[in-house]
Amino acid sequence: MNPQITGLRVASLVFGLMSLAQLLRLIIQPTVIVAGHFLPLWPSILAFMILASLSYWLLQLTHPHS
Repeated sequence: MNPQITGLRVASLVFGLMSLAQLLRLIIQPTVIVAGHFLPLWPSILAFMILASLSYWLLQLTHPHS
């Protein structure tokens, strides 16, 4: 297997796991306090969409074009 394809698949997996973590935060809705300020949920929505998109994009790069 090509090491570049392996690297893309690993990166896709990492981004996918990170997006699932953000989705879990949206489902559980824990209270997150950073430096005394409450962190709203909207950054997790944005992070989920970006990370899921990156994961999908990298996974698509590993498949040969038909």
